Amino acid sequence: MKLLPMRNYILGATLLISTLGGVQAQDTLKLDFRQAVDIALSKNLDFQIQSNQMEVLKRQKQSALASHFPSANLSTSFQQQRGQQFQQIEGEIVVTNVTNEIVSSGVNLNMPVFNFGRRLLDTQSSKLSYLAGEKGLERAAQQVVFEVSRRYLQVLLDGELYRIAKENLDNQKQQLEQITGFVDAGLRTLSDQYNQESEVARLESVAVRAQVQLETDLWNLSEYLMLEPTVVPELDSVDPLATTVTFDGLSVNELYELAMDSRSDLDQQEMLVESAQKSVKAMKAMYYPRIGAFYNYNTFFTSLDDRTLREQLLKIYPQQVLGLNLQIPIFNNLQTKLEVGRRKVAYQNQILQKESLDRKIYQEVKLAYINYQAAVRNEKNTQVQVLAAEEALLAVRERFRLGLSNFVDLSTANQQLVAAQADQAQAIYTLYFQEVLMKHALGTLTVEY
Repeated sequence: MKLLPMRNYILGATLLISTLGGVQAQDTLKLDFRQAVDIALSKNLDFQIQSNQMEVLKRQKQSALASHFPSANLSTSFQQQRGQQFQQIEGEIVVTNVTNEIVSSGVNLNMPVFNFGRRLLDTQSSKLSYLAGEKGLERAAQQVVFEVSRRYLQVLLDGELYRIAKENLDNQKQQLEQITGFVDAGLRTLSDQYNQESEVARLESVAVRAQVQLETDLWNLSEYLMLEPTVVPELDSVDPLATTVTFDGLSVNELYELAMDSRSDLDQQEMLVESAQKSVKAMKAMYYPRIGAFYNYNTFFTSLDDRTLREQLLKIYPQQVLGLNLQIPIFNNLQTKLEVGRRKVAYQNQILQKESLDRKIYQEVKLAYINYQAAVRNEKNTQVQVLAAEEALLAVRERFRLGLSNFVDLSTANQQLVAAQADQAQAIYTLYFQEVLMKHALGTLTVEY
C-alpha cells in the first residue's frame, strides 16, 4: 500500500479538528457600542468593587450624621435570688430566707454637648469621602468606556483590513484568469502565469492571517465583556470619518487647564486631601475636655413586695437622673497621639498622591495631544498615498495589457495600492481612537463618544 505524504496527514488532521470544533454551536450576539459598555460596567471587577465600596461610604456618612443625635439604649433584666434577703419592715431591717424574683428596666440617653467640633469635622470628612467615592466611580466608568473603545475599534479595524485583504485576493484571482487567457493566446509567457499563481497563494495566506487577527481581537473583546464561551459578538460599525470634536488650535496648556477642570479623579483626590485634613483636626479634638449630657430612667419589681408589677414599675420604684459629665483627658497611654500621627501621615500621603496626579495628568494630556496631531497628519498623508497608488496601478495595468510592462511592475504597483489602503484604514481608525484617547485624558469621555 502506498503511503500518503506527510502534508496530507497534516491537512487531514487539520480538517478533522476543524470539523470537531464546529460541532459546538455558537450564538451570535449583536452589539453596538453602548450595549458593549453596559455589559462591561455590569461585569467589570474593578468597577463593581468600587460600586460596592460606595455602600460602605454611604453608611459612614449616615453614621456621622446620626452622631449629632442622642444615643439611646433600653435595658431589662430578670434575676432570682435565693437565700437570706434584707427587708425593711416598720423601721427595722429583717433578714429572712426567701426566694426573691426581681425585674429591672431602664432607658439611657447620652449626647455629646461640646467636643471642640469633632462631630462636625467627622461629618464633613465622611461627606467628602463619599463625594470622592462618587468621583472615583465616575472615573472608573470612563476607564471602562476607554477599554471597551480600544478593543471595539480594534475589532472594527481588523474587519476592515480583512475586507481589504479579501478584496485584493479576489482582484488578483481575476488578474490570474486574465493572464491565463493571455498565455493561451500567446500574448504572455508561462512564467507570468506562474508568478501570478504564486502571488494569489501569498495573498490567500495574508487573508488567513487577517482573519486570525480579527478572531483573536474579537475573542479579547469577548473576554473583557465576560461573555459566555459559546457567544460570539457581532459589532455594529461606526463611522470613523464622522469626527465631531477637533482639538486643532488648542495648545497643550489650554488642554491641560481643561483637564484640570474636567478630570473626576483629580476632584476625587482633592476631596480626599480635604477629608484627611478634617480627620486630623477631628482627632486633635480628643486632646481637649469634652462635655456630655445624659438621662437615665430606671425602675424595678421585686416579689418581696406584695404590690402589683405595674404599680411597682411605674409608680413606686422609678428613678430619673438628668445630668452633665465633664471629661478632661490627662493620660491615655498616648493612644490619641498615636492616632493623630497616623492620620497626619495619611493626610501627607494624600497630598503626595495629588501632586503625582497633577504631573500625570499633564503628561497624559501632552502625550495624547502629540499623538493626535501625528494622527491628523498621517491620515491626510494616506489620502494622498492611496490616490497616487490607484493612479499608478491603472497606468501599470494598461501598460501590462499592451505588453509594455512586465509582471514585476504590475505586482509591485498592486502591493503598493493594498499597502496604501491598509495604511489609510489604520490611519483613519487611529485618528478616531486618538480622539477617544484625548477625551479620556481630558476627563470628558462618555458613552456617546
